[in-house]
Amino acid sequence: MPRDFTRIKAWERADELCVQVYQGTRGFPREEIYGLTSQVRRAAVSVAANIAEGAARQTKKDYLHFLYIARGSLAEVRYHLHLSQRLGFLASAEHQRLDALRDEAASTLHGLITAVEKEAGVLGRFTAAITSGIILVLASKIGSHSV
Repeated sequence: MPRDFTRIKAWERADELCVQVYQGTRGFPREEIYGLTSQVRRAAVSVAANIAEGAARQTKKDYLHFLYIARGSLAEVRYHLHLSQRLGFLASAEHQRLDALRDEAASTLHGLITAVEKEAGVLGRFTAAITSGIILVLASKIGSHSV
């Protein structure tokens, strides 16, 4: 049964970020409508949309795939907001406000990703792979000193 994405805190934060990005970019120059305005809005939409799409997937692996995409889109939003301020499209206070919302969405998404990774056993497999690698390296070092 698919998860109800509207009940996921990370989605709620991403949805609010998206609405605020749309409102915050209303004053961007008209010539940027197909440039930076579109880019930052699309990245913000992508965060919430990928959380929603991932929630509808059957496996934890697929869910994580979409959560990772959402995380990448948040990084994109961060850069677009930074550039918007540097170009003078966003006042410093508005940039700080939107970036704080982005940071809150990122923190919540990170928590969700960590929880789903634990449920999926991703961290356990990663730790096992690293441990196996270390053991193989140590074994080869010990073996080479015994000869």
